[in-house]
Formats: sequence, C-alpha cells, structure tokens
Amino acid sequence: MEKYITIVILAGTTIVFLIRYIKVYSWKKPKKELSSDDKQFLLANIKYYAHLSDLDKKIFEYKIQEFLLNVKIIGVDTTVTKKDKLLIASSAIIPIFAFKNWQYRNLKEIIVYPSNFNLDFKTSGPLRNIKGLVGTGYMEGKMLLSKTALHHGFSNQTDKRNTAIHEFIHLIDKADGVVDGIPQVLLEEPNQIPWLEYIYKQIGSIKTKQSDINEYGATNEMEFFAVASEYFFERPKLLKKKHPELYQKLEHIFKQDMIKRW
Repeated sequence: MEKYITIVILAGTTIVFLIRYIKVYSWKKPKKELSSDDKQFLLANIKYYAHLSDLDKKIFEYKIQEFLLNVKIIGVDTTVTKKDKLLIASSAIIPIFAFKNWQYRNLKEIIVYPSNFNLDFKTSGPLRNIKGLVGTGYMEGKMLLSKTALHHGFSNQTDKRNTAIHEFIHLIDKADGVVDGIPQVLLEEPNQIPWLEYIYKQIGSIKTKQSDINEYGATNEMEFFAVASEYFFERPKLLKKKHPELYQKLEHIFKQDMIKRW
C-alpha cells in the first residue's frame, strides 16, 4: 500500500512538473500575418528574405512573428522601433531557418543600446568597443545589442560582418549548455571532433595572415564559429570560392546551401 501511494505521489509530482514546464517553455503562436509594410521592409532590407520562394517567405514571416511574440526587446537610452525588431528577429531566424521547430529557449530578453557599449553597459566613456553580447550569470537569458551595429550589419552586406547574427550564433552554440564553437544540437557527434580540428587549423591560418577571415575569429573556437557563420550568411559565394571546405562544413551544420538562396 505504501509503495502504491509512493508511486501515485511521484506520478503526480511528475505531471505537475510537466505542466509547469510546458507552461513556461511553450512559445506563443502568431494568429495573424505580418502587415504589408513589414513585408515590404523585409523585402527591401533583408537580402536573405528577398531570395526566398513565396512559400519560404511565408515560413520566414511566421518565424519572425513567433520570435517577437516570445522574446522581449527593450531599449536603453534609445527607442526600439518596429524596424529594429524586424532586423533583430531576422538575425535570429536566418541561421536556424532550416530547423522547423527551433525556439530560442535560452533567450528571454534583448536589450538594445544606441551605440557601442563597455563592460559596465555604458555608451559613454572609455573602452566602448562592444557591439553585442550574450549574457551569462545574472545576465543569463539576455542579449545586448548596439543599434548602430545592428543596422550596419544589414546596410553593409560586403564586409562579411553582421553583429546580430554573430550573437545569435553564440546562442545556438550555447543551446547544448556551453559556448565552445561546437553546436552539438546541430552537428552530429561523429563530425564534432573533425570540426574542432578544422577550427584549430583555420585559427592558425588567421594568426599567420594567410586567411581573409576576420582576425577576431582567431580569438577562440566559439568566436571562430560565429565569425565564420557571419561570412557564410553575408558573403556565401566569396566564402565558397576562398574556403570551399569551410563552406561545405557550415552548409552541413545549418542545413542550408546559401549559394542557392543568393
């Protein structure tokens, strides 16, 4: 009898936990389409979106709305406009577009600053060289972005850089619990060690000035993954020409052939 009661209690506790889990982690779903103005903005400013098929555009729009319904975006000393939100959401969706049910479980809030900031989150004073940051510790679940860097990432599509996409790559990397340059949720285990070995090789090339990949990518494995991914989504044709093996590996990770999208 006591054993039966224990089983019932455990079962009840499990059900309560699951209900709370589902309640906390189930994303809200969009109930209406993006406005015509929003679609026109995406068409004019998001090259990735502009090259999608009509069906994929609908999927992209849905994912944009879903993201904005579930991630809070606030401004500090700046006003966050709908256009800002569309740029941020696009940055989130582009890397994971091929993954039907992807949700950023490790992100609750995005804080937008007017320009670059420092480690004290100040936009005035010295050492204001941070354009984007994924929070840890007491900042867990938050992302910080410079509005200036956000807009630059989409207005200049030849520099192989996009700060917002860079930060979302870190979140994707972090989805397995650690930011280490190995996105285990996207990369099958047999390919993880070869990918890491490849990163080390490429970092060496960057440090010896034998690569056109942004030198920030030589900082460590996680920054290489983020920087290389920026290159992949910003200048796919150039990446494939100069680094065909890297292009192939990123194509496998993100399940996207960016050449076909361009």
